[in-house]
Amino acid sequence: MIPMTLAEIAEATGGTLTDGADPASLVTGPLSFNSKKVASGGLFCCLPGKQVDGHDFAEQAYEGGVAAVLASRPVGIPSVLVADVLGAMAGIATAVASRYTGTIVAITGSAGKTSTKDLLRRILDEDGPTVATPKSYNNEIGFPTTVSQVRQDSRYLVLEMGARGKGHIADLCQIAPPTIATVLGIGSAHIGEFGSREAIAAAKAEIVEALPAHGVAVLNGDDPLVAGMRNATDARVITFGTGPDCDVRAHGIKTDDEGRPSFSLRYGPKVVRIQLAVHGRHNVTNALAAAATAFAAGVPFGRIAAALQRAKVTSGGRMDVHHNGDVTVINDSFNASPESMEAALVALSDIAGGRRMVAVLGQMAELGGEAGPWHDRIGRQVAKTGVLQLITVGGKYADAIGEAARCITSEVNVSRAGDAREALRLAEELVREGDVVLVKGANALGLEAVAQGLLN
Repeated sequence: MIPMTLAEIAEATGGTLTDGADPASLVTGPLSFNSKKVASGGLFCCLPGKQVDGHDFAEQAYEGGVAAVLASRPVGIPSVLVADVLGAMAGIATAVASRYTGTIVAITGSAGKTSTKDLLRRILDEDGPTVATPKSYNNEIGFPTTVSQVRQDSRYLVLEMGARGKGHIADLCQIAPPTIATVLGIGSAHIGEFGSREAIAAAKAEIVEALPAHGVAVLNGDDPLVAGMRNATDARVITFGTGPDCDVRAHGIKTDDEGRPSFSLRYGPKVVRIQLAVHGRHNVTNALAAAATAFAAGVPFGRIAAALQRAKVTSGGRMDVHHNGDVTVINDSFNASPESMEAALVALSDIAGGRRMVAVLGQMAELGGEAGPWHDRIGRQVAKTGVLQLITVGGKYADAIGEAARCITSEVNVSRAGDAREALRLAEELVREGDVVLVKGANALGLEAVAQGLLN
């Protein structure tokens, strides 16, 4: 964290110092909200939860080495007392960001944010010290926590920005105004909350609208709703995609026998062949976005190309391919949208290469009135992909996937599980030696346990 005194933190949050907190005491570590994972010299945030209250763990955090705690009631140890701990975290992040002189990069989109962030971080790490959102901690808790991790010598701060409504991204941009903003694509994730893809695009466009005139918008040129965001900013625009008019372009896309894509990367007059270390041809778009963002930051072409070939998605549950004997397990269980489901099925086919395919698919969430048609479409895609064993997980929409698959072909065997535990039991019974198994579904279903169970 960029050091701040407790007096400066109190000013940034509108709080008061209590229980012997020294105004001159420096906070040098980041914000934390887990008393078991505090940083020396940091600030523990006493967030109230459904099951536990962070205030009850303030003493444990203080004994762990934090400089003080952020609390909404006295806890008997040095504290910054505020009316709203979560709001105060945003205030501290705003103060830290205002002191930061490096480059702030913001990433949004309906899918691929975390994968793109992981790839981009690998590139930027080659160019200078980089802080990036851990895993997919892009909500109102994770976002300020990430901002607080930036240091005076950090060259880049890379931030995922998620949205569940209009104005959410604009609020995040107020906390940490980006100079580079990357928009990946507009899909159907959260369409039940927004109502339409156009409404989703309007919310995502807030990241571009927040750019200063000297900033750079990095836009998916293959997505008309994203490409149109160039009209929302006076900043310079760099586009990426496969279309001939894209500034950063991929062509000649192929996959190897492990489903890892390769392509020719073109930017201006320079072209280089890239072999990605990640699985799934949909990751070409994520790689292009990462490369285009790095170009916007001024990273040299050769450095980007070399780092991109070594880059991996490290956040877990995203096209993780592992083997247990002759069985291959594709763990893509972190979450599921219609578009990511379709991409995962393409990857399954590429990786299988003629081997028997098994899909453990959970129903998708937050699709509103489009839930039925989308689950029907995924079921049909399962059948067209050639999956022979389908295990669906969840309720009526899980049934819809299976029914749609059966409508296309009688060759697919369909079983339905109510939860992850039952899905694992079925998978252990039905998976054979030599099978390739895809595991994917809504995060709330906890299908990570199925993937891990098959591997263990």
